[in-house]
Amino acid sequence: MKNITVIGAGTMGNGIAHVFAMNNYNVTLCDISENALSKAIETIDKNLWRMVAKEKITEEIKESTIKNIQTGTNLEECVKDADLVIEAATENESLKLSIFSDLDKFCKPDCILASNTSSISITKIASATERPDKVIGMHFMNPVPVMKLVEVIKGYATSDEITNSIMDLSKDLSKVPVEVNDYPGFVANRILLPMINEAISALFEGVAGVEEIDTVMKLGMAHPMGPLQLADFIGLDVCLSILEVLYDGFKQPKYAACPLLVNMVQAGKLGRKSGEGFYVYSRETKEVVVSPSFS
Repeated sequence: MKNITVIGAGTMGNGIAHVFAMNNYNVTLCDISENALSKAIETIDKNLWRMVAKEKITEEIKESTIKNIQTGTNLEECVKDADLVIEAATENESLKLSIFSDLDKFCKPDCILASNTSSISITKIASATERPDKVIGMHFMNPVPVMKLVEVIKGYATSDEITNSIMDLSKDLSKVPVEVNDYPGFVANRILLPMINEAISALFEGVAGVEEIDTVMKLGMAHPMGPLQLADFIGLDVCLSILEVLYDGFKQPKYAACPLLVNMVQAGKLGRKSGEGFYVYSRETKEVVVSPSFS
């Protein structure tokens, strides 16, 4: 596999493109928005310069990485030569099913189709294709260039051959792949999101304030980031979407989203990407600029 197409130029998509390109794969980054593609290349370039400044890579590697990336807005053209397509679009089931139906028509018969979904069933996504044995989950962690883990999710029909290929490919990217089975939330988000939701519930019920809850988890549990700040980093809309997948999949009350989370998403307070969530962020640097108003 040398020709990789990444669908979606957002935070996860540009990070995935960055990692493959830096490991000398030919990458096509595809998005419906030219503006999103331009911003993605700017982000990758900026992140590479940061790595150069820290002496993690040379300027030559930085330049070759950028040269390894092409962009496009026509899905059929972007995937026609791909050996592997990784979908990193919005966490929306109907959108993903539509994309995979198109990929099945446009891609070569032996092309592997992967999704970066953080919670949606790989088996369900595979049902939109005529090649369910070649559909698999590759759940990268954010930020992709930094985080080592890749959850490799095997759908009901995913072949062992494809699973082994993706495990080996992940290792070639200097990642640590972990094979998991296809159940709601997989492993990472089945454990993480209930914790975040419980932290939001503690805030909602007035147990403690935002900074207090985050401080307890950082200093008491050695978490690098508190759960409320992490929720802002993930995106509160994404957190809500994953909790809804968990609740729909298991039908257990413990996965029901806290009303405060629902209200914040409805109000457009989505966290770091919208400029305000549990914390307030600078629109330029995305750093916290105002202490939370919750108490």
